[in-house]
Amino acid sequence: MLKSLFHWKVLVNLLVAPAVFVGLVWLTFRWLEIHTNHGKEIPVPNVMNKTVQEAIKILDDSGLEYEVDSFKYDPKYRPFQVLQIYPSPGSRVKDGRTIILKVNPRTYAQVSVPDILDRYKGLAFRQLEQVGLKIGDTIFEPSIQRDAVIRMIYNGSTLKPGALLPRFSTIDLVIGAGPRRNISVPNLVGLTVQQAKAIIAQNLFEIGLVEHEDGGTDESDIVYFQDPPSMDVRDQGMQIDIWASKKTPAELGAKISQLNSIYRVKIDTTMPPSGSRTPVFQKPAQQRVAEPNTEQVVPEQPKPEVPKSETTKPAAEPNKKPVETKPKTTTTASKPATPKPEEKPKAKKVIVE
Repeated sequence: MLKSLFHWKVLVNLLVAPAVFVGLVWLTFRWLEIHTNHGKEIPVPNVMNKTVQEAIKILDDSGLEYEVDSFKYDPKYRPFQVLQIYPSPGSRVKDGRTIILKVNPRTYAQVSVPDILDRYKGLAFRQLEQVGLKIGDTIFEPSIQRDAVIRMIYNGSTLKPGALLPRFSTIDLVIGAGPRRNISVPNLVGLTVQQAKAIIAQNLFEIGLVEHEDGGTDESDIVYFQDPPSMDVRDQGMQIDIWASKKTPAELGAKISQLNSIYRVKIDTTMPPSGSRTPVFQKPAQQRVAEPNTEQVVPEQPKPEVPKSETTKPAAEPNKKPVETKPKTTTTASKPATPKPEEKPKAKKVIVE
């Protein structure tokens, strides 16, 4: 057994195996040095604040790869100016290493315009500010949608929701100021349905019932009746109904009369003339004559009390002569004598006592 272990072949294998292992390890590290360019490092050139074209040229000459990425736009710097480098300038990297360049873009990044139409202006302002858009002029326009956004305008053109704009762009908003009042209804009789619809929209009204005599939908039919009538006064947003036919209004006199009886019912709301009198609010003549009599009787009630107070005075002073009291009774009794002459003897009896 021991002899077999010390056989020359075994000894040769024991010596060759470590040599082969060491050789393989050395070759592996050597291959890695060659493959990774071990010991051959390149310093990262400083391309800060240069244009992206200049930075790319310098990196190409140094044998370095590059990757350009847009950075947050800063108006303090020029467009396409290099603002950051990774790895940082001066770092030693191997040949072929990728250098990341952060470049200032040409302008702000684009954002999508939110849908704020027909929404309250306060909510619309907040939504625009959240996406980074600024609000310019607020133009108020007559509309039944008070304080609601009607249109969005950018550089003089109407803006639709979802459009892409640079961040911090300024847009103008058209906001409803409420309906206009007391607008005269235009005359649509004799016009085609198409023309009538355009005029209704121009005068801030809404299109209501459109009835064709033949039951069709031809917009070239002529309008022969409308409700409300022309020159009537309505508020913005009110509907105007029209009746149209291929015939002229002169040929539809009976139909127009029928519609007049339905839609032109007049209610007399005028006030009566100043000279006329209505029996509802007037009083009879007897009551009017009696009224001044009642007014005369009312002040006569306290008058009989005056001589009573005077009679107490002579009762407290019996020494006075009755002759002196007579002229006092004549003066006091002469006032109530006109309406009631029967009270004179009563006053005399009181004085005699």
